[in-house]
Amino acid sequence: MLHPGSFSASRARLSSALFAALLIFAGAEAQTGAEAQASTEAQASAEAQRNSETRDQALTRLRSPDAATRLAAAAVLAETGEQEDLPHILSHLFDPDQRMRASAEAAIWAIWSRSGDAAADQMFEVGLTQMREGQLKPAVDTFSRVIALRPDFAEAWNKRATLYFLLGEDDLSLLDCHEVLKRNPHHFGVLAGYGQIYLRKGDLPGALNSFEQALAINPNMGGVRASISAIREILIRRDGRFI
Repeated sequence: MLHPGSFSASRARLSSALFAALLIFAGAEAQTGAEAQASTEAQASAEAQRNSETRDQALTRLRSPDAATRLAAAAVLAETGEQEDLPHILSHLFDPDQRMRASAEAAIWAIWSRSGDAAADQMFEVGLTQMREGQLKPAVDTFSRVIALRPDFAEAWNKRATLYFLLGEDDLSLLDCHEVLKRNPHHFGVLAGYGQIYLRKGDLPGALNSFEQALAINPNMGGVRASISAIREILIRRDGRFI
């Protein structure tokens, strides 16, 4: 929530700010859904060829003009893709097919969530379960252990940053966000996270800048897009100029 002292505006403007914050959380919820699963159609299309199609074949099929073929390839890469495949998949966040954009996002989250170390990945899953069950502080400890084991694993830093944000530890969250971007400069989730933190701190220009960076990488974040519009409206009313 924004501090009322950040504004000399009317209640209507403050309500707009709160509305923007709510939109951000709606966007985060949609992001979690994309992270959890690819589209049903993509999974079904990939099932028949999953056992025989290699990762290299899937990367080739990702360039197909046929949307169903691209969907199947994205589902395969969600299971088998590696970090070096991400540039090929990130481009499909701008795919002309809406289903493919969702599947590309799901594949990206799946790849980000694999460290390449079985022990770290198992511990990471424990942390995710703790998050889902609302065990925030134990989850912080779990992801801290993952980070100690694999400090190059950007997604462990991201999950701990999320937990710190939920616990109200914004400065600690920002530090972990910095660590994520050192390792993964295309992490649109963390860029959106910066925006959430800056918004809560009352730094609307900072929030706007972060949200715009996130949207430049992933244009499918509807909550972030709506929040950008709401923040711009507030800044126009507050400062009397277009941002």
